[in-house]
Amino acid sequence: MEWTELPIFRGLTAVELEQMQAAYTLRQGEFHKGEVIFRAGDVVRETGVVLRGSVNVESIDLWGNRSILSNVAQGQVFAETYALCGEPMMVDAVAADSCRVLFLPLAALTEQRNETQPWYPKLLRNLLALSMQKNLTLTQRIFCTTAKTVRSRLLTYLSVQAIRNGSTTFRIPFDRQQLADYLNLDRTALSKELGRMRDDGILEFYKSSFRLKTLPEGALLDAPSRLPALDAPKSAGRQRHAPRPAPKDGGL
Repeated sequence: MEWTELPIFRGLTAVELEQMQAAYTLRQGEFHKGEVIFRAGDVVRETGVVLRGSVNVESIDLWGNRSILSNVAQGQVFAETYALCGEPMMVDAVAADSCRVLFLPLAALTEQRNETQPWYPKLLRNLLALSMQKNLTLTQRIFCTTAKTVRSRLLTYLSVQAIRNGSTTFRIPFDRQQLADYLNLDRTALSKELGRMRDDGILEFYKSSFRLKTLPEGALLDAPSRLPALDAPKSAGRQRHAPRPAPKDGGL
């Protein structure tokens, strides 16, 4: 991915990028799947920009229970809040697959002495836009994890993905365990419920690919009513499996 195509550098010219690179060291790193990029407790001065692959933002409690708070896709940023505030990380940033990351010394780039640089206001504007987008991402997760049943959490998440992709056929960025960690569910309960939803004619799936078919009356249960129904009619009962309570997010 070309640097000029990155949302963080939107509107910057090639000359302005060269000026930034001449003044500051912009390093890159390669990471294997599962490798920790930033660890909880670290005090970071750089923000990460995903050039290839994706990064999961994770929270692990003292008993080893993992929750995935967000998936950072190609072109997006992570750890920007911690880089600007200088506070210790409350979460881990982990390579979701093989990825390349550009590290920006964000605190240094946004110092007052750079106000006269032509790239400065563009960088701040882009950073603000990315932060607002991050807020929307965390809000979507709240919608997903406040639903009371396994089925309603899945329906809420899959409805959001259908809206984002503009299609009822799409791929999600998680495998089964990662999806369970994102929705704060037990993997076995999640897999069983997906099987029931397939048998009920609601969806089809293969690994991380999904196709939503019909939405039986009442199937949303306690999922947010704002999400659009897809269509169709048959009744599906409430679930017997109780999901784990959602921990507090420590978003980036």
